[in-house]
Amino acid sequence: MNGPAREGGGPDLRWQWLVLLLVLGAIVYLLSPVLMPFAVAALFAYLADPVVDRLERFAGRRLAVALVFLVVTIVVVAVLLILVPFVERQIGNFLTQLPVWVDWFQTRATPWLETRFGISPDVLDTQRIIGALQANWKEAGGFAASALAHVSKSGLTIIGWVLNLVMIPVVAFYLLRDWDVLVQRIHVMIPRSIEPVVSRLAHESDEVLGAFLRGQMSVMVALGVFYGVGLWLVGVSVGPLIGMIAGLISFVPYLGAITGVVMGVIAALVQYQDWGHVLLVLGVFAVGQTLEGYVLVPRLVGEKIGLHPVAVIFAVLAGGELFGFLGVLLALPVTSVVVVVLRYLYRRYTQSELYTTRAEPVIVVPAVGGRVAAAPAGQVAPAPHPPGP
Repeated sequence: MNGPAREGGGPDLRWQWLVLLLVLGAIVYLLSPVLMPFAVAALFAYLADPVVDRLERFAGRRLAVALVFLVVTIVVVAVLLILVPFVERQIGNFLTQLPVWVDWFQTRATPWLETRFGISPDVLDTQRIIGALQANWKEAGGFAASALAHVSKSGLTIIGWVLNLVMIPVVAFYLLRDWDVLVQRIHVMIPRSIEPVVSRLAHESDEVLGAFLRGQMSVMVALGVFYGVGLWLVGVSVGPLIGMIAGLISFVPYLGAITGVVMGVIAALVQYQDWGHVLLVLGVFAVGQTLEGYVLVPRLVGEKIGLHPVAVIFAVLAGGELFGFLGVLLALPVTSVVVVVLRYLYRRYTQSELYTTRAEPVIVVPAVGGRVAAAPAGQVAPAPHPPGP
């Protein structure tokens, strides 16, 4: 059958493409341990290319790339100089208040849970829980120490880490400098029979990836700052740390808000032991969720991604299981592209004969002698002649 159904080529060509994709997937899986710096560099080049394209109008490509790298380096160094001491102080503050949290749990939370839900105090024995945590922590510490000693003895491992850190900016520089040329070469290599479809899918994927990578990261930073400042204004001593954690994991819908609410409510109860500050904490996250749903996401991300929360969680877990940290890093971008392809396949399916063809209804007409005759709708089947004498 000729026509639109052969847009991507004949059946043999489609099987060849399928085999090619499987081979490429196997190669990526086998090379995943060494692909980390290249994947990070490619993500950075993809994100920075629009900025370089704008600067290229006023300067050459090399100068534009150098300016972008200079600004990024200054920002990263400044953030590290500010963020690392801040996080260290917040963690120290949390560890200082940890005995107060344990005491609050023993004197208030445990009796309340026992009265309301009938939970045995033995289950909530904090001393036993702390003892178990300390034992496991010591075991984990011993394992970590032995692993660190092993790693420190292995010069190749340290050299590999250093090389990866050095390779990321180097590879990113060359990818960013030649990004337009590489994209054009890939476009030229696409078979002309499928070039229109691939170009359309690439354009849609670029919109989705841009919306996610640029928009969602902006949303995460904005939410982290808002939650941290809001909890700090409420008076929660570890509020900035809680806000930072809630913002960083907000790429999974509702997970960041739920985690932040639980941690913020517990911190407020332990610190102030009243419900007024709890209501203020809930108000901070309620306003944050309103801003996320009605301001940040529509303006920065849009409605082009369409990833279900379950799909987000599954993508992150599956990527981590298959490819480790590289899989976690690329899980959501790859899933966004897969969503674009699935939308295209859905459109093709709804336009295919398999979906649009309707079977003609059949009218069954009783006939003489107990036999029946069938005919399509709009046409009555003639009754058979009665048997002769």
